[in-house]
Amino acid sequence: MPTAAAKPNRMPARIRPTEEDGKRSLVEHAAGKAYEARQEYGIRLLPGLPLESLYALLEDRRFVRYPLRLFFAGEPLLEGEFAFIQAVESGNPASGFVLTVHPAFEGNDAVLPMLVAYHLVCVNYGDIAGSDAAEAFGATLMGMETEDYYQQLCQITDSLK
Repeated sequence: MPTAAAKPNRMPARIRPTEEDGKRSLVEHAAGKAYEARQEYGIRLLPGLPLESLYALLEDRRFVRYPLRLFFAGEPLLEGEFAFIQAVESGNPASGFVLTVHPAFEGNDAVLPMLVAYHLVCVNYGDIAGSDAAEAFGATLMGMETEDYYQQLCQITDSLK
């Protein structure tokens, strides 16, 4: 039985992660997974990776959590949009996703991997993944600095105008 002179057992104050901590953690995790995928598939610097490597990566559930099918069409893309991702079945990510890519990029191994990489965080992390995570994943996968990757995406998007 503790005596009156004994100090109460004090737990350290709880540290609660902030929303910003969570976002930073997600970006770091996404970049880490992209680095692992880069090592696994021997992905090279631009002009891109062979499309066979891209399609093999899309089948690897360690790096792309749910099935993803590429579809090349102009709709439902908005003007200047290079790709649009949507779930096959709302509320059930296990049913997979379809990434509609602008038809100008079909078979283009110089840019298609960059465009697909940007959207993979949506497949892996859902709506919580923002542009920071998408850029970190894509840049790391492609072996680029994030700003260079972003600038390349901007140029690609501008080419559609």
